[in-house]
Amino acid sequence: MDRIDTISELLALSNTQFRIYDIGRKITKISKDDFNKVENNQMPYPFPMQGHASFAIAFWQKGQKTPYIWFIKLPLDERGLLNQGARNHFIAIIIEALGNDLTVDPSEHQQELLNSNPYHFTPAEYKLAAFNSIIRHELKADTSIHFEHFQSYISGQMPWTDWQAIGVQGISDLVCKLDNNKLTEDLCKNIAHFPEPVFQPLCLALENQVLPLNLINRLVELAETASSENLPYVIRALASSAEHPHVKAFVTNLLATQQSDEVYITLSGRCWLSLNDSTLEQLLDQLAQRQELALFAGIFKDLVAIPSLRPHVFAAMRSETRSEVLASAIGQLFRAG
Repeated sequence: MDRIDTISELLALSNTQFRIYDIGRKITKISKDDFNKVENNQMPYPFPMQGHASFAIAFWQKGQKTPYIWFIKLPLDERGLLNQGARNHFIAIIIEALGNDLTVDPSEHQQELLNSNPYHFTPAEYKLAAFNSIIRHELKADTSIHFEHFQSYISGQMPWTDWQAIGVQGISDLVCKLDNNKLTEDLCKNIAHFPEPVFQPLCLALENQVLPLNLINRLVELAETASSENLPYVIRALASSAEHPHVKAFVTNLLATQQSDEVYITLSGRCWLSLNDSTLEQLLDQLAQRQELALFAGIFKDLVAIPSLRPHVFAAMRSETRSEVLASAIGQLFRAG
């Protein structure tokens, strides 16, 4: 087998079709061209989380109905570039276990080698369900048996208290079908009735989808009266729609007053695309006013690690309008570092 330098080459040479998704912050497809640039250190990983690239690869042979899925976590350097040694080690383990056929049914020994791969990880249950729904929807596979049950629930055909039998997979399946106007209308009409055990996992599934305007507006309305427990979930639901003007206006209004730690963490971790120079400076200033250096440092480091946001964080640091308390917090941060 020829020398294989990248995961992309490994997948191509094994004659598979594949798709790549970030699965760290939310589930976002990464183009093959961008992933190739990431692998060759021509661009930083676009969605870093806690110093790592966490991504999923779905691959399959032509005619195969169910894809194979790898969940991979690889370390990044301080510039956000992929650690080449870790990537090469991952490839070496896969080749040792499977050779040049990634879709072979592994023997017991091969499975042991695969299980010992330190770069594989298992996402949280809600993310597994969401990813399963997304990949099945994109490959035009059937929905799970739980879909129709949740469809009946959101339409009001069942009492709101009868939520115990609703499966997370059914919620995720339905969220992938929001191009269906009837489903979206039912959600908008009835979402305020959903108890937390339904509403919260629904928001976690919605965070991976660009939402239709009527649902964006309904979620923004709900945020006005949401409990402190539910508000971060509403923000997460808007994550993939964060660049929409209505979401940006919502975030601007939200930051007009002090918010909870969880709201700041959720805004920076999921809705960073809604932040502009002004709202970013406002968020950092409000954090600085709390006089909690650990919280400020954690969110600051998370924001500055995102390549698309890094220039705006630096602009906020140098802003002529920054407050003394923000300047002081930034100074403490760099002295502590």
